[in-house]
Amino acid sequence: MEPFAPGILHPTDFSEASRVAFAHALAIALAQKAKLTLINASRDMPTVEEWERFPSVRGTLEDWGLLEKGSARSDVFEKLAVKVKKVTVDDSPVSAINEYLREHPADIMVLATEQRSGLPQVLRDSVSGKVAHRKGVDALFVPEGARGFVNPSDGSLSLKRILLPVDTSPDPAPAVTAAAWASHWLGHAPVRVDLLHVGDAMPPVDLSPLGECQVEQVLRQGEPVDEILAAARELESDMVMMATDGRDGFLDIFRGSHAERVVHGAPCPVAAISVA
Repeated sequence: MEPFAPGILHPTDFSEASRVAFAHALAIALAQKAKLTLINASRDMPTVEEWERFPSVRGTLEDWGLLEKGSARSDVFEKLAVKVKKVTVDDSPVSAINEYLREHPADIMVLATEQRSGLPQVLRDSVSGKVAHRKGVDALFVPEGARGFVNPSDGSLSLKRILLPVDTSPDPAPAVTAAAWASHWLGHAPVRVDLLHVGDAMPPVDLSPLGECQVEQVLRQGEPVDEILAAARELESDMVMMATDGRDGFLDIFRGSHAERVVHGAPCPVAAISVA
């Protein structure tokens, strides 16, 4: 099955919420044998102490039982085929991410989000009135305190159920493909995909990429965001996977869109899949 995330970018502010998001980013990198870049940005010049606060990829993999204790740094790539890069930038987070993506394109960003505001944890001080102008970047938002599908302590996966809201617009096809990838590489088979449409009749959706997933169609009436959040809670979804057509880039979903409101209230991680 073709990957959807060969390059992962994880902005971190070294918080506990970012630690949980880091575990998700690392799990995706392991599944895809991908390059994982950790980036921290601030207005102050990074110090040695700040550099050492980056989450330890090698130490985490040792805790997860994937590397022996005391492994060499090179073992991360030589034994697990994961390339790791850590970057510190003396800039605001939004500017730093924009600039980094301009020179080093990534396919998915994994970010922690604040429980109170729903904003990305590392961007909470600088996102107002600004947009990261970078189209085509998918994002996995891991809400603070939400039920994740990666256990940070041992790396175990618990992705068993994906909620996939669909409508005629934006095109749900990229989200269907992403759900199929996540089910195959991160899920406990058989993964159940709940295809949710808020309205009278399910729109036509090509479900062939979902293969052996258990697919259930769910129709609900009401306000779309309310129904998506209610369904995620009632169905005990491990992830919400939704297509988004942010006009200016990944942060455009934080300008009053449905995706922003879903991220703000979701009980689980939310994947926003860009529709080019």
